[in-house]
Amino acid sequence: MSPSTEELASLESRTAEEIVLWAAEKFGTKVALSTSYGAEDMVLMDMVKKVAPSMRVFTLDTGRLPEETYRLMSLARTRYALPVAVYFPDTSRVQEMVNTHGVNLFYDSVDSRKLCCQVRKVEPLGRAMNGLGAWVTGLRREQSTARAAVRKVEFDEGRPGVMKICPLADWTEEMVWDYIKKWDVPYNELHDKNYPSIGCAPCTRAIQPGEDKRAGRWWWESSSKECGLHEHAAKATAKP
Repeated sequence: MSPSTEELASLESRTAEEIVLWAAEKFGTKVALSTSYGAEDMVLMDMVKKVAPSMRVFTLDTGRLPEETYRLMSLARTRYALPVAVYFPDTSRVQEMVNTHGVNLFYDSVDSRKLCCQVRKVEPLGRAMNGLGAWVTGLRREQSTARAAVRKVEFDEGRPGVMKICPLADWTEEMVWDYIKKWDVPYNELHDKNYPSIGCAPCTRAIQPGEDKRAGRWWWESSSKECGLHEHAAKATAKP
């Protein structure tokens, strides 16, 4: 049962841990944490282990992730002992895409990059989301202008009948790292090399001093820095 307007409003004052617990109690087996093993996702994994250890967790392996991300996946598996379901892109679709457009098609055009994201991320996410009534993500308002309007609990505009839960929506970057240090949460070593946002290896670079936090993602593009998983958030804040 979807929360009422009044309940959604009241959730904005809840702490991140309270939101995670509320999600687990509200949706039971119909909610899952989606993790890409970024700093925010590691904070949420730590919270899930503490307050809702039975919550489902899944991740998307695009086949082009940095080695540092794979090392963190192994480390987190040992540390938290949470069963993380891994979803891969459809092999035949990847094969067709690469044979038609080339292995690094994403550099050719925005459309080609979005096609790659669709095949490697969006379609697997659809399978991971099958049967869910809600998903927990690490989105924060401070991350970008495209995410500035994110609420802690909201209806997912891209997925009818599904709730998007963002317990860290009002957290600052400093709060994220304070939590990581306080609880000794493992994190991707690329963060120590000026990678605030980490995706696929060919599509992610370190940022320079003064650059936007998302500047290292698809740096050759000037359009919205989203892959399609949270595209509606970008559209909601885009100016005409």
